[in-house]
Amino acid sequence: MKRSNVLLCCALVGLLPTACSSGGAPDPNGNRSTQVDLDHLTISVSGRAELLPEAAHLLDAQGQRLPVLDGLTVTLEEPWGMGVNDENAVLGEGLLGEDHAFSVSNVRVRDIHLSLAARLEHPGLVRSSTVIFDTALMRTRPSTDISDTRAWALPESFEQALTRAIGEAAIRGHSAQRAGTLRDAGFVLGRVVDASGAPLAGAVVVPDREELASRIYYPSPDFQGAPQDGTSATGLFVYVHSATAPESFLLSVKGSEDYGPRNVAVTPGSALVLTLSPGNDAR
Repeated sequence: MKRSNVLLCCALVGLLPTACSSGGAPDPNGNRSTQVDLDHLTISVSGRAELLPEAAHLLDAQGQRLPVLDGLTVTLEEPWGMGVNDENAVLGEGLLGEDHAFSVSNVRVRDIHLSLAARLEHPGLVRSSTVIFDTALMRTRPSTDISDTRAWALPESFEQALTRAIGEAAIRGHSAQRAGTLRDAGFVLGRVVDASGAPLAGAVVVPDREELASRIYYPSPDFQGAPQDGTSATGLFVYVHSATAPESFLLSVKGSEDYGPRNVAVTPGSALVLTLSPGNDAR
């Protein structure tokens, strides 16, 4: 592993040793006597891109046309690496077909430090990266192909609705007046779900740094407000970044050991999208 990548992985973000190690991982077929060399492994990643359901419902209620995703490019990336301009942070690209499906091969596992995400950006959409593999959750990097992933597309009008729900004043307060919108500040859009995948109401999301807790909001189902006491029936939460340097931390669900801590890497001008579910599925 290049020295720059070792520094990126270990010194900057303090990952678990298993995620920084240059050693192997158990064979994905279950033979633990066989080791996979993660520093020389490439995998394939496949899935679908879709509009975030709440965004689609909001646009439909407002009589707006839904964005067309066919033919768009999906980029696989390491979100933290993208934030710190790591030259190896882009791990592959693919095109969305008529069914919004994508498949990307030869994804380099050695360059996945915090997480692996699928990015969508296009006029009319907010630049967003959906986490599909998380090293904090899995305690290692991927050792086999990843399939059935989802890359969530966020229309600009939905980001604007979230901005109104939280309020420009709050966003400016969190960014020392540098930004008045979520996109300019940078933000995390997450959803807490139960074991069946249904949105979980009443969940409280906590960062591993206490001073960041005041930046978390829970949009109401009609997006007319965003209190800070817990998720609504949508399970959604928003973290507001400071519009400054890239930031990384861990998120977990308060009072529940079923939800493992999750890596977050957030930068100005973009959204990180993730789902918090019980067990070890990052999607």
